[in-house]
Amino acid sequence: MIVAPSPSVPLELDPERLSPLSRPGVSNAPVVWSVDVTSRAARAARLAAGTLDDEERERAAAFRHQADRDAYVVAHVGLRMLLGLYLDVSPDRVRMTRRPCPTPNCGKPHGRPVVRGDEIHFSLSHTRGLVFLALADSPVGVDVEKVPDAEVTAKLGPLLHPRETAELDALRPAERPLAFGRAWVRKEAYFKALGTGLSRGTAADYLGTGPTPPPPPPGWSLTDVVAPDGYAAAVVHQRP
Repeated sequence: MIVAPSPSVPLELDPERLSPLSRPGVSNAPVVWSVDVTSRAARAARLAAGTLDDEERERAAAFRHQADRDAYVVAHVGLRMLLGLYLDVSPDRVRMTRRPCPTPNCGKPHGRPVVRGDEIHFSLSHTRGLVFLALADSPVGVDVEKVPDAEVTAKLGPLLHPRETAELDALRPAERPLAFGRAWVRKEAYFKALGTGLSRGTAADYLGTGPTPPPPPPGWSLTDVVAPDGYAAAVVHQRP
C-alpha cells in the first residue's frame, strides 16, 4: 500500500495555520506530513532561536553545508510546532528525551526519541530539500531519501537481506536504484520505530525492493509514502 502525506500541502510552520483536524488522535495509523525545505527555510530560521533548545541549535550550527542546516532546522522547528499543538504547550516547552539503548548491556540513551510521558510518538527524516514528519499513538518510524545513483546502489545493495539482493540482481541496471531506495527507506523507518538504528544490520530483515511492500514483521505495519520524483519514503508503525 502507498499513502500520501497529510495534509497534502506543505506544512505551515505556524500553529494558527494548522487546523485542529490535523492533530493526531487515537488512530490505527500514523499521520505523516511533508515539508518543502526551500519554501520554509527562511521562516524556520526566524523561528529557530525561540523554538529549538540549546542542543538542537548546536547541532544545526555544526552542519558544514547550508542545505543540510536548513533541512535540519525545518525538520526540528516543524516537529516542535506539531508536538506543541498536540500537547497544548508552546513549541519551546516540548521536552524530548531518548529511550535506553535496546542493545543488551548498553544502558545509554541511544534509543528512539520520545516526549516525556509517551503521550504521542513521533519520527522525523530530512534530506536535502525535503522533510517528512510522522506522529502516531504507538511507536513509529519514517524515512525519506533521495534515490541513490547506480554507484551507491552497487556498493550498498549487497548489504541488504539476501532475498532483496537477489531481487536487485534480477532487475535491469536502470531499475535498481529506485528498488534499492525503496528497500533502504523501509529499513530505516523500521529501525527508527524499533529504536535500534542501523546497528541492527541491514541484512537482518526482509522488507522487499518491489513497488508493493511485503508483509511486515509481526506486530508492525509497513507503508510506502508518496514522495516527489527522485525520492523514496516509507513509514512503519507498531500496531496497537
